[in-house]
Amino acid sequence: MEHRYTFPKAEHLFGKTTVDELYATGKAFVCYPLRVVYRTTEKKDGIPARCMVNAPKRKFKHAVDRNRVKRQLRESYRTNKEILFNPLSGKEYQLHLSLNYIGEKLEPSAFILKKTKIALEKLAKLLP
Repeated sequence: MEHRYTFPKAEHLFGKTTVDELYATGKAFVCYPLRVVYRTTEKKDGIPARCMVNAPKRKFKHAVDRNRVKRQLRESYRTNKEILFNPLSGKEYQLHLSLNYIGEKLEPSAFILKKTKIALEKLAKLLP
């Protein structure tokens, strides 16, 4: 199945109850500098996965740095999401995931791209 390399609003994970459920009942693993939290839910629409990205204010005091990290994470997810979408196509559930940046310093985009790809491949293997 061919995927467009976009990250539309419909694929963004948002909403207090949805995010609270993700962190309360989701499973997590670390692929440094990323922490991936995920859970499967009932499929309500045709979207196989919904994602959110986070950069902590505790580690990056300046909004410019947090925004850069979030931009890098969104871009790396956008270009590699077919790793998840291929195994999820035709399934009766939807995946909710959060990509949390836990690194101490800013990293180049190529490094984050590589680590996101590794994390998504690991997540694809963990799917039921």
